[in-house]
Amino acid sequence: MIYVCQWCEEEAAMEMKDKVYWELPDGTNAIEITEVPSFKCGECGIVYQTDEQVKEIEDQLFLIDTKQLEKSLTYQQLMEKPRLLKRNYFDFG
Repeated sequence: MIYVCQWCEEEAAMEMKDKVYWELPDGTNAIEITEVPSFKCGECGIVYQTDEQVKEIEDQLFLIDTKQLEKSLTYQQLMEKPRLLKRNYFDFG
């Protein structure tokens, strides 16, 4: 399926899995997250995650014990980590 690219707005973006590097909320380290649902635009070439996907990853990193994280893990492994809180109570948006 082809989607509209969020960057160049052409109908050329396709779903894929990508590897990203994410800074932990406390700023002490960064981790590698593989197999992240992403989009790649065939027109402008950019690879990106949707705003919703970014928020989901950031919320999960905020809600888990990041001191126990591996330096590299899959998106699925990250999302399956037990949360210390049920939700991000500091998200007022």
